[in-house]
Amino acid sequence: MNRIITFETIRNFAYVNHEIVKKPIRGIVLNFFGLGNKDMIKDENAEGEYYGDQGILYVHPYNNPWNWMNRQAVAYTDELLDVLIEAIGLDDSIPVVSTGGSMGGMSALVYSYYAKRTPVACVANCPVCDMPYHLTERPDLPRTLYSAFWHEEGELAQVLEAYSPLHLAAKMPQIPYTIFHCTKDMSVNKEKHSDRFVAAMRESGHEVNYVIVPDRGHCDLPYAVKKQYKACIANAILNRA
Repeated sequence: MNRIITFETIRNFAYVNHEIVKKPIRGIVLNFFGLGNKDMIKDENAEGEYYGDQGILYVHPYNNPWNWMNRQAVAYTDELLDVLIEAIGLDDSIPVVSTGGSMGGMSALVYSYYAKRTPVACVANCPVCDMPYHLTERPDLPRTLYSAFWHEEGELAQVLEAYSPLHLAAKMPQIPYTIFHCTKDMSVNKEKHSDRFVAAMRESGHEVNYVIVPDRGHCDLPYAVKKQYKACIANAILNRA
């Protein structure tokens, strides 16, 4: 299919803060959403303003609500960046940071592996890390995973390993990673996901900062930790030499 995303229609395919970002643009933040999110952002929002004030282009792709960063979601995100970089006249090597929570956290990690432009850092909140295990974790999940990967060859549990951060750990790019996970997460079990992923990444020689958030539920960062999360993302761009 011919590519149809243009700079003039970009807000039909993603929220982008390009109208309010301060120049010069110093980097790009990709924020991937959690499972089932289908909302479009009509107005400028707090995140767009926060990053825009620091000269950072903030991009919230409208991927399929059940995408699980499948091949189409990777290509869609790459296409958004192609359009923005060319239209705004940015250098193709501009730093990109990959972020998100829950399925979006998993997406941030998996996109870091498959992206056309490897991000300079990845920051994830309560990410799904073991995809084959997640297939069995909740009864609402198999339909979404089957929807995302039905076109792939092989058994679903085996296919999921190609999109599973835990199973990709040894091959992940050598960039800094920061993982936040809440101890009372009832949707994405911390011990089964982030604990194992962080251990596997460190064993493979990766730089991983692990922030354990006590007494909070799924992706529920308290105010001070949310500030830390956003600052971590921004500083991955602003503190580059």
